[in-house]
Amino acid sequence: MDRQADDGRQRWQRRYDASRLRDADFSTLSGIEVDPVYGPPPGAVVPDFERIGWPGEYPFTRGLYPAGYRGRTWTIRQFSGFGNAVQTNQRYKMLLAAGGGGLSVAFDMPTLMGRDSDDPRSAGEVGHCGVAIDSTADMDTLFSGIPLADITTSMTISGPAVPIFCMYLAAAKRQGADVGKLNGTLQTDIFKEYIAQKEWLFPPQPHLRLIGDLMEYCAEHIPDYKPLSVSGYHIREAGSTAAQELAFTLADGFGYVELGLSRGLDIEVFAPGLSFFFDAHIDFFEEIAKFRAARRIWARWLRDSYGAKTERAQWLRFHTQTAGVSLTAQQPDNNVVRTAIEALAAVLGGTNSLHTNALDEVLALPSEKAAEIALRTQQVIMEETGVVNVADPLGGSWYLEALTDRLEAEAEEIFAKIRQMSQDGSMTGGILRGIEEGWFMAEIAEASFGYQQKLEKGDKRVVGVNCYTDSVEKPVEILRVSHEVEVQQARELSVRRARRDQAAVDAALAAMIGAARSGQNMIPAMIEAASAEATLGEICGALRTEWGGYFEAPAF
Repeated sequence: MDRQADDGRQRWQRRYDASRLRDADFSTLSGIEVDPVYGPPPGAVVPDFERIGWPGEYPFTRGLYPAGYRGRTWTIRQFSGFGNAVQTNQRYKMLLAAGGGGLSVAFDMPTLMGRDSDDPRSAGEVGHCGVAIDSTADMDTLFSGIPLADITTSMTISGPAVPIFCMYLAAAKRQGADVGKLNGTLQTDIFKEYIAQKEWLFPPQPHLRLIGDLMEYCAEHIPDYKPLSVSGYHIREAGSTAAQELAFTLADGFGYVELGLSRGLDIEVFAPGLSFFFDAHIDFFEEIAKFRAARRIWARWLRDSYGAKTERAQWLRFHTQTAGVSLTAQQPDNNVVRTAIEALAAVLGGTNSLHTNALDEVLALPSEKAAEIALRTQQVIMEETGVVNVADPLGGSWYLEALTDRLEAEAEEIFAKIRQMSQDGSMTGGILRGIEEGWFMAEIAEASFGYQQKLEKGDKRVVGVNCYTDSVEKPVEILRVSHEVEVQQARELSVRRARRDQAAVDAALAAMIGAARSGQNMIPAMIEAASAEATLGEICGALRTEWGGYFEAPAF
């Protein structure tokens, strides 16, 4: 008899009984009452059952909470941003009124690159792939009528994440919010920029300096805010395999743990402030297995390699976005089906928050109708399918558990390769060398090329693309951002510069550079610069002058 499984069930039952449950009907559509969790029958022998375990206990393969979604469902967090702050504010209010539970800000390309809207290099890009944010005044408008103290806000930005966050804090203060109680997530993950997305501002070390400062500041002053969301999404969208996404992302996370420890931070305090952002792709079971393996790997490494003792410090909490790269321009209505399947995989994998892509995102930013369909997709899964009634309902499936083990083993092999590249055996050292030598990029390129070959040969089939291509569909109407947005944004920025106290801006920027040179935490000085209406381009430009730029080594 496997006493471990039986003892685990008893531990789970005690924790479940102590959990706060939602007031909801946890029965099937036909009225059958279902148990909150399922596992081996009493006395059954299940070898290595501790690797599967029970929801809410180490290694958290089956989820972080004993009650699963019976206690709390995932946060519906729709990623949105386009045009200027006024237009995006209107879209946010629509999403919140339709039942969205949190906001996730999409920024335009100039903002992602730390440039102002009137920078000549911004021409033609202002407001097109997200909202244009030039200074705190734009942040005020972006969240006008949306109390930041009452809602969680995620911001998907890495290179200029720290100055953007300082503008967010300045805007929250202007609203009268208790800044110390703000909650949300900032992406900030610069490793994945060098690996996949390519939106960096400086060499790696200055970026890590800023991230370390932010981790320190949030741990001390804004404990509920998660200052670092480690992103595998962009790695997968660049063409990686599921195992590569899993391994590269968690390796980056270990690098940030090493950064926090090098700053003398208490792992029990800062590790709960780390979160993750994964892609939910179209291979249903592989994605579920990936999420389960991620929780198990993270918990084990945090406990055994980095000394985290509390469960909260061992938890891997993650946001998921359905796969943009899986969407097709051909027969775009099919994208609703793809997104629903991918969202269901994320939910069955235990995601903590979720964004569902719109059917037209392969063509343009989402129309209001498409955004609503994407939102309703999550709500149908949450309210109608019954998947929230049981914690980890697929746990114990022979196929799923074997796939979880396989992905974990492949990830461990990749971790070993990364650490071998480091002179000191650290994950951080291996990541930096892998970036410098183009190793990550080459691995992703090879995986992407292999998939493309299978697609072109017909070994992998995509409906509407290389099979079932006949269609009665008509072209969809897409959202188009007017060039007038760029003109108005530049005009408003000129007026804002003329009205501000330039001496205060200059003093704040000088203080920020002084902090950079002295080794002081730069966040307070950057908040002052944001409060004085220093622009994003001015803040990032001053830091570029101080630290220099970065050019990727060519790889062939």
